[in-house]
Amino acid sequence: MAEHNELGKLGEELAVDFLQKDGYTILETNWTFQKAEVDIIAQKEDTLAIIEVKTRSSIEFGLPQDFVKSKKIKLLTKAIDNYVVEKNLDINVRFDIIAIQKSDKSFVIEHLTDAFYHF
Repeated sequence: MAEHNELGKLGEELAVDFLQKDGYTILETNWTFQKAEVDIIAQKEDTLAIIEVKTRSSIEFGLPQDFVKSKKIKLLTKAIDNYVVEKNLDINVRFDIIAIQKSDKSFVIEHLTDAFYHF
C-alpha cells in the first residue's frame, strides 16, 4: 500500500477513535453509494454527522480541510440523501470535516462541525 494510502487509513482510524471518545456512535465507515465514498457516518443524540476525513503529513500545500472540493461535496450530499431515504431516517444531518495533521511523531486533530452545507 502506498505511504499516502496508509496515512489516510491511519487518519480515519484516529478520527473514529476521536469521535467515539466524544460520545459519537459510529454507524458506518467507508460507506459507498455510486461514485461517492463516505468516510464516517456517526450519530450523536439527534444528529447524523457525515464526516470527511482529511489527513496530511505536511501543511506546506494547504490545510487538510482545503482539499474538500465542491465535486466531493456534491457526491457526499447525493449519497447521504440516498442513505437517509434508504434507512427511512427522520434526523438532523450535518456535514463535518476532521482535519488531521502530522506533527513530528504525533497528530493534531481538528473537528470542524457544519463544515459545509448541502445544496
